[in-house]
Amino acid sequence: MSHTVVFRRGRIHDPANGIDGAIGDLWVRGDRIVEPQSQADVAVDLDGLVVMPGGIDLHSHVAGPKVAVGRRMQRPSPAGSPAAVPTIHATGSLYAALGYTTVFDAAITPAAARLAHQELAELPVLDRGIYVLAADDEEVVRSLAGGSAEARARMVADRVHASRAWGVKVANPGGNRFWKAGRRGDHRDLDEPLPGVPLSGREMLARLAAAVDDLKLPHRLHVHTINLGLPGNWRTTLETMQAFDGLPAHLAHIQFHSYLGGDADETTFGSGVEPLVSWFNEHPELSLDVGQVLFGGTMAMTGDALAAEHLASVTGMPWSAHDGYLEGGCGVLPVTYREKSLIHAWQWAVGLEWFLSAADPWRVVLSTDHPNGAHFTAYPTLMRLLGDEAFRREAFARLHPVVQRKSPLASLTREYSLNELAIITRAAPARLAGLPHKGHLGVGADADLTIYRPSADLSQMFAMPARVYKAGVLVAEDGHLRDHTPGAALVAR
Repeated sequence: MSHTVVFRRGRIHDPANGIDGAIGDLWVRGDRIVEPQSQADVAVDLDGLVVMPGGIDLHSHVAGPKVAVGRRMQRPSPAGSPAAVPTIHATGSLYAALGYTTVFDAAITPAAARLAHQELAELPVLDRGIYVLAADDEEVVRSLAGGSAEARARMVADRVHASRAWGVKVANPGGNRFWKAGRRGDHRDLDEPLPGVPLSGREMLARLAAAVDDLKLPHRLHVHTINLGLPGNWRTTLETMQAFDGLPAHLAHIQFHSYLGGDADETTFGSGVEPLVSWFNEHPELSLDVGQVLFGGTMAMTGDALAAEHLASVTGMPWSAHDGYLEGGCGVLPVTYREKSLIHAWQWAVGLEWFLSAADPWRVVLSTDHPNGAHFTAYPTLMRLLGDEAFRREAFARLHPVVQRKSPLASLTREYSLNELAIITRAAPARLAGLPHKGHLGVGADADLTIYRPSADLSQMFAMPARVYKAGVLVAEDGHLRDHTPGAALVAR
């Protein structure tokens, strides 16, 4: 029989239900939030502690072959720091202690899906899902090139079903075909035909988005577009946005696709955010996660082998070309972001410019493209950068001097409120992922609660929740895991 628990006098931040810091009670029976009851089996007095829904990471890399390669390649972490690529058990524990209760792995090839699900079955606490890289599958590509709209949707549905996926991801549309054909890391045009098929990247994107929309999958097409990390790539990113022509699409790690310049030097390289965010603000069918870079050592891993090889060539770091024997390809290599590096400083500033310039937080999701831009345990620092202008300006003053002079970030004074931080970490990702029972604290929602001690230091506040409940069960308290039970697999039907 389910117990009824009442959480009294919490300061509730539930933007999906229009609640912005009001003091109130929450009633939980079993694993769901319920209407107020006549009596409770247990009463928990929160005495003004901040209450939010459990966090949702819409875009991360936590399982599968490329993550396993990253674990083998990573350098020793500094004492007291988590590994750049944690084990699956450490991943769940760290996420839960941070107040997160749901995560999506953003890039799993169809042939590796079974292995990824076996690994994710051991993930403590969190509900989890995957996005399948359906567009790397040869039959899907040929169907996109020559099949009818109905045949394309059928083929995509088959790959989603066989992979037990939640959504569809495209990583550098057609890029791995170019890479396997010997093409290296120069700029591509979105209209260039893919090797071996009468299909361009633009056509692939539009037809995949239409298929996903026709199938009514819970999450719109998840897009990592071409020319990741290359100077001047803002143009093809804008073309990508325009290619959807009104269809819903989610743009992944947009920071890595928003650069000016033809060369990575101080005279031409810079921020290409302004024309992109202008288009984004006017097109509500688009959403994005930022893929924020934060300074320090991490591990780059991507289903875009072409981009990974280019990054290895410019950094001189050893890399692993993994998954080449599967449908697509994958690149893994260590990377360290430095404040005084011109390129790294621009990347840091470009990501924050996106957060502070996008008008609608309901279409923006907080991410670091873990571990590509930074470890997910750095989210509290990112939240303070968004919510504390003075802290952000102190960090900005340490950057490469060219970025200090030229970045539009210098003139942005916006500060995110607690409710806006709750939107981009909870309510928006739940809505965009198609999870009606998550991301809010209304009746019928999953009883996933994160309880924080309010603090002027947002990084301290968000780094150490007082308590975290998953499905009504206390799973973490003051950074210590109290329950290791795996969550549920999220599978689109």
